[in-house]
Parts: sequence; C-alpha cells; structure tokens
Amino acid sequence: MTTTPMIKPEDVKRLREQTGAGIMDCKHALENAGGDFDAAVAWLREKGLSTAAKKAGRAAREGIIQSYIHHGSRLGVLLELNCETDFVARTDDFQQLARDIAMQVAGMAPQFVSRDDVPAEVLEEQKRLFAIDAERDGRPADKVPMIVEGKLNKWAESVCLLEQPYRDTDKKIADLITEKIALLGENIRVARFVRMGVGETAETDAEEAA
Repeated sequence: MTTTPMIKPEDVKRLREQTGAGIMDCKHALENAGGDFDAAVAWLREKGLSTAAKKAGRAAREGIIQSYIHHGSRLGVLLELNCETDFVARTDDFQQLARDIAMQVAGMAPQFVSRDDVPAEVLEEQKRLFAIDAERDGRPADKVPMIVEGKLNKWAESVCLLEQPYRDTDKKIADLITEKIALLGENIRVARFVRMGVGETAETDAEEAA
C-alpha cells in the first residue's frame, strides 16, 4: 500500500516562490515527487510546458506597456507584454513578469524577441562566420556543421530574449513566461521591446562615419 509523503508547508512555500505555481499545484507536485524538491520543480515545468502548448494558438491582444528606467536615467526600456484579458493584465503576477522582463532587456541587451524574429540573412551570415572559424581552427570538415550549430545556439542565447538565462539561474525567459501561463491560465507573449542608452546612437553614428 502506497503512503502519501508528509509535505511540509515550508517546502510548499519555497516551491511556490521558486516557480510561481499555485499552492495546490506545488503541494500536488511534491506529493507526486515523493517530497523530492528538484523532482517537484521538474514536474511543474513539464505541466507548465503542456499548458503553454495548449494556449499558444490563442489570441493575446490585451496586456501592458512596461517601462524601466535604470538608476541615473541613462538607460531605459519600453516593453509590450500581451495576454488574453484585461483582468489578467491587471494582476500583480502579470505586472511583475513584465517588470522582470523589462529589467532583463535593460541588463542583457537582447536584439530580438525570439529566434523566429532573426532575419534569415543574419542567421546565414552567422553560420558563414562560424564555419570560417571552425575551418581556421583546423576542425574536420564532417564536424563543421555540428560545431556551427552549437555556436549558433550559443549566439541565439545572447541575442534572443526568450533564450537568455533569467538572472543567475538555469531558467530561460521562455521558461519564466511558461510558468506564468500555467499560473494565470492565459497565453502570454512578448510583442516587442525597445532599449535606449544615452549616447549609444551617437557612438554608433560616429563609428559608421569613421
């Protein structure tokens, strides 16, 4: 006869703080994982991915424009985060997500929302450059495509917002959004963002003129 493990309230609280999932989902995850915290986190992530996949095709036309101005007012971000209803857009969880993502844009300076937004010619140019590097390093010809793919994935992690690591965790921004989709029950997507730093345009113009 299988016995249900004793779940400590402090473990439920810690799991909720780490994943953003509901209290009952956290309790259920810990029960399914036999009290194993890491396994419970994995269970919740899988549940979130499943929920997000079901909601991915649903229209997200509501949301908010989130602003973030860094200390000193020399760096700022405007970000549009969409959801399905105005009710969810006004929740603390959704607005905190928007703030977290805006701060990510400020700190990590992504160029695109996702890999789908990267122009084909930019991807091809990166592949070409990575292939040249691999050949210059004397890598075997049959290994070059695999090396290029690996470097392209690392490059995408640096320039695509959804693929960037969230702070100092193994969680990506896409995972963060997925967790909120599972929590709030609506499709959520980053529509666009703009990042501005004082002097950046002037420096770019000067470099191009040189």
